[in-house]
Amino acid sequence: MIPEIEKQSKSTIKEFQEDKLKELLVYLQESSKYYSKLFEKNQIDISIIETLADLEQIPVTTKDDLQVHNDDFICVPKNKIIDYVTTSGTLGNPVTIALTDADLDRLAYNEAISFACAGISKDDIVQLMTTIDRRFMAGLAYFLGIRKLGAGIIRVGAGIPELQWDSILKFEPTYLIAVPSFLLKLIEYADANDIDYNASSVKGVICIGESLRNQDFTLNLLSNKIKSKWNIDLFSTYASTEMGTAFTECELKQGGHHHPELIIVEILDDDDNPVKEGEHGELTITTLSVEAMPLLRFKTGDVVKIHDKPCDCGRNTLRLSPVVGRKKQMVKYKGTTIYPPAMYDLLNDFDTIKNYIIEISHSDIGTDEILIKIGAESNSDELLSKVRDRFRAKLRVLPKIEFHDIKEINKLRFPKMSRKPILFIDKR
Repeated sequence: MIPEIEKQSKSTIKEFQEDKLKELLVYLQESSKYYSKLFEKNQIDISIIETLADLEQIPVTTKDDLQVHNDDFICVPKNKIIDYVTTSGTLGNPVTIALTDADLDRLAYNEAISFACAGISKDDIVQLMTTIDRRFMAGLAYFLGIRKLGAGIIRVGAGIPELQWDSILKFEPTYLIAVPSFLLKLIEYADANDIDYNASSVKGVICIGESLRNQDFTLNLLSNKIKSKWNIDLFSTYASTEMGTAFTECELKQGGHHHPELIIVEILDDDDNPVKEGEHGELTITTLSVEAMPLLRFKTGDVVKIHDKPCDCGRNTLRLSPVVGRKKQMVKYKGTTIYPPAMYDLLNDFDTIKNYIIEISHSDIGTDEILIKIGAESNSDELLSKVRDRFRAKLRVLPKIEFHDIKEINKLRFPKMSRKPILFIDKR
């Protein structure tokens, strides 16, 4: 199930996207209060925007813009909006993303071709281990995509290893959609209850929310820890609410595949200019075929790299590297640049660490300070020494590390109204 456009030449894909871009600009001029004002303020004649390179003439859209002018991005009357989604905003208040019936169809199509990219077919059964309620787009998107693909669905929701295993043993799903670190809890529960997970029906997991791979696509510490016990396929997928599009690995696991019919991709530096080939930068997207809230040159905040060589799976689309981290969460610590995922990966490698949270603050002289709060089975000097040694060896820095009660850390990780665990608190 590879869409025809994804098998075409680079030049054909480019021409296709440029035609779609022209249609989008006309739609935004006519229907978007925010973008029509942007065009007018910057004296942008949309008729001269003809190529993807011409996009550089248009100012970027930031998460703060989306929050401050939220309603001005909506391009349809209220009676056409079918679903309302919210995402946490950078300024504190949730941002609303509205979807029409056509947008929900687009969302279903995106997930269907993304799951198919990872090898899921109508003959499979997929167990959904994420919430579908609380105005959360991801769970709804997964449900719609699996349904469109024609596969079976088991909606279990997040957490509760006992219920997850009850569903696995009863309904025999072939794939799971889960946060990878939760797989360790499934393994732990299975070991404690004499469940042979390697004899289960599960053959693969679509992993969300956490990185699986290093920048060279080798498995990171967390993935190796899972695979050393449970012989299953792990597929990485990257998406965001704002873009309503996923970048999912194929069976070759060499980066998340781009769907050119749904999204235009740019990788920009700190000055909003395209990075050089092979360099990391901020993923900036332009959504295609979105009706209610299309976005033009929207900066996602995620730092990635593009891999542009055709894939042996038959797709000629670009592929995204694993996300290095969020641009706003970058930490400069004693001369070293660190992104939180590198610290998560390191901490996840310790079986005795049950939970943790990372706090970043400014010192009295304005430098970044890192405090890692760890909840462990035993607060031993030996464990503390091992964690410190690992930080020195892997990241070349030694942040402040403290032991805390496991329950207290869970309260920090799951604040009221949060739909997913918080691992990083930025107090800067």
